[in-house]
Amino acid sequence: MPERIAPLAITACSATSALGRGLAAHLDALRNTLGGLRANDFSPTPLECRIGRVPGIEDSALPAELAHWDCRNNRLAWIGLQQDGLLDAVAASIARHGATRVALVLGTSTASIGSTEDAYRRLDHGHFPADLRRPEIHTPHSLTAFVADATGIAGPSLTISTACSSSAKVFASAERLIRLGLADAALVGGVDTLCDSVLFGFHSLELVSTRACRPFDMHRDGISIGEAAGFALLERVEAAPRALRLLGHGESSDAYHMSTPHPEGRGAHAALDDALARAGIDAGAVDYVNLHGTATPKNDEVEAKILPRFDVRTRASSTKGFTGHTLGAAGALEAVVALIAIEHGIVPPNLGCSEPMPEAAPWLALQPVERRVDIAVSNSFGFGGNNACMVFGRGESA
Repeated sequence: MPERIAPLAITACSATSALGRGLAAHLDALRNTLGGLRANDFSPTPLECRIGRVPGIEDSALPAELAHWDCRNNRLAWIGLQQDGLLDAVAASIARHGATRVALVLGTSTASIGSTEDAYRRLDHGHFPADLRRPEIHTPHSLTAFVADATGIAGPSLTISTACSSSAKVFASAERLIRLGLADAALVGGVDTLCDSVLFGFHSLELVSTRACRPFDMHRDGISIGEAAGFALLERVEAAPRALRLLGHGESSDAYHMSTPHPEGRGAHAALDDALARAGIDAGAVDYVNLHGTATPKNDEVEAKILPRFDVRTRASSTKGFTGHTLGAAGALEAVVALIAIEHGIVPPNLGCSEPMPEAAPWLALQPVERRVDIAVSNSFGFGGNNACMVFGRGESA
């Protein structure tokens, strides 16, 4: 087992998704069970399904000095960065530590591939059309390079792309950078936008439901795909002793199958073990678990195998019934949901589940629950056995 780590303060965070822009919109939706899924109206030939689309991306624009980064994914990132005073918090962190001492670690699974799709649709004599002849957006690092330019962060800059665990793993990478003295603060997060590669790709795997997804329901039949931007600013606790904290993180790679989790949840158990050890707690101390809960038959069946690790008083839910599965952004978005649960004393409901799986039912919160949450775990389990668990908690005297 790994040793306990020093916690990190989360001095700012925000989320933008189908539920709205910023923390207040997400709290309102979770508290009042207001889901964000809608009939699919994305792409020229939309699939019959529900999606978690963020309104207003098409009508937004980047500042003139950042216009060369323009694409759907970077527009969503820019919208997300403007919520909840996040840009001001980053600027203050840079002023405290220096731009080269602030790291940037972001997760994404598709980056700006939507623009690359569009470029191939509009080939001009075998070449990308002039408006998309910008190599900087046709790369998996487009998101992180854009955010570095937009914020002025000049420290270590990493893009993590491990499918659906991408922006959960950013917390672990950032903690290591700070613990090893390579940075004094880190902006972490994830952004993924809707694109045809994802919608039709998951459809080809027969994983997309025609209805709104139903995590942990006996009749679940697939995912609903969404888009989101989630961010958090991590610093040593001395900077903000009362702030919410990252207490621990755990990662594993079971590599059981390209798209199916290990049947006994071996990787999920390993990631949870490491996260709890680094936090210096046992599973009995956890008040809320934000489950990965994709609503596919296999994911939910396997993830339910770790629920008996927790006390029956622990509440658990997947929030993908609200937002859809936001892929590489899911880890960051759901980490912010876990932070909202702690900050506001609310257990989000497992929206879409009317007949819970018996093996998960004792822990599932089917309605919003107002109660104190001191410690929350957020699970993110991706294709290829890329697993991550994060543990969050309160600061001093909170």
